[in-house]
Amino acid sequence: MSILETAIEQSILRGVNYLHQHQFPNGEFCCYIGHEDSMKDTIPDANIFPTSLISYSLLNLARLPKVDAMLQLTGSFLQYQSMRGGVWNNFTMAHQYFKICPACVDNTACASIVLKGINREFQHNKEILLFNRNSKKLFYTWFTFRPNSVWNKDYWLLLLREFRHPLSTLLFWTQNEADKNDIDGAVNANVLFYLGLNDETSPIVDLMIKIIADHQEDNCDKWYRNPFTIYYFFSRNLHAGIAALEPIRAPIIQRILDKVKDNGSIGESILDTALAIISLIKLDYRSAVISNAVNYLIGEQAEYGEWARWALYYGGPKKLQCYGSEEVTTAFCLEALALYQIQSHEGI
Repeated sequence: MSILETAIEQSILRGVNYLHQHQFPNGEFCCYIGHEDSMKDTIPDANIFPTSLISYSLLNLARLPKVDAMLQLTGSFLQYQSMRGGVWNNFTMAHQYFKICPACVDNTACASIVLKGINREFQHNKEILLFNRNSKKLFYTWFTFRPNSVWNKDYWLLLLREFRHPLSTLLFWTQNEADKNDIDGAVNANVLFYLGLNDETSPIVDLMIKIIADHQEDNCDKWYRNPFTIYYFFSRNLHAGIAALEPIRAPIIQRILDKVKDNGSIGESILDTALAIISLIKLDYRSAVISNAVNYLIGEQAEYGEWARWALYYGGPKKLQCYGSEEVTTAFCLEALALYQIQSHEGI
C-alpha cells in the first residue's frame, strides 16, 4: 500500500468516526443556517435534506460497520419523516415550519435514492412525482395547489394541506423567495437520477444540456447557486449511464479544471474541492489533478476527523440564508476519497 493509499484509508476512518459520533440518536445529522458562505455565525436547523445527502455520500463506504450503522439509523429517520404519497418535506415534522412548508420534490427524490440504496421500504411515489410537472414535462419543485386535471386522492390531499393554515401559507409564499411554479435545474437532475431515463423524464436531459451550453450552472436553480454543486448532481446522471447527456461531459470537466489552484484545491473551498473530485471521477476523468486535490483534502482534515463547514445551498438567489455543516462537508470529502480509492484500484 502506497503512502497516499495509507493516508486516504486513515483519513476515511477518522471522518467516519466523526460522523458516527455526531449523528443524532434519531438518525438525523446536524444542519446550520448561516448568512455567509463561510458560515461563521450560524444557528442549528431541523432539516431533512442534509441527512439524505450525507447518507448518499456514505453508500460507497457501507462495508464499514460504523457506516452501515449510520445508514440503518438514517433509514429509520427517513421512513418516519415520510408524508402522504411517499414524499418528504424540507423540514422535519418537529420543525415549526413543517405545517406551512409544502412537500418538496428535491427532498423526495434524494430521500428515495437513499432508502433504495439501503434496501429500505418506502411508499411508491413515481406516480405522484409525475403528476407534479408543468406543460413542458419538467418537474415543479413544490407540491402545492395549482389548477390541473389530475385526479388522485393522495396528490390532492397533499396539495390541500396548505389550506389548513391559509394565513401562514400566504406569508410563506410572500416572505420567501420560493414560488409555486419553481422549475429548478438541480432538482430536475435529482429526479432524473432517481427515476432514471424514460419517456417521462427525457425532457430533463434537454434542460441539463441547455444549462451547460448556455453557461447557466450558477443560475439554473434557486437553491443551488454554486456551479460545483450543479456539476456534482449532473455528473452522477452521466455516470449512471445516461448517454444522451454526453454533450455536457467535456464542458463540465474543462470548467472544473479552469478552477484548479497551485495548492491542489479546486474552487473556493474544501467543499468545492470535494465536489470537484467527485464530479471529475464520475465523468471518467483521470489525471494528477485529482490526486493533488485528494492530497489537499487530507491535509485540510481537522483534529477530530471533520472538514470545515461551508454553504452547500441557499434560501434563494439573494443568498439571505445558506445551509451547511461540518457533517455535510465531511460526507462529501469522504465520498471523494472513497471514489478515488475505487478509481485507483478498480477503475470507474
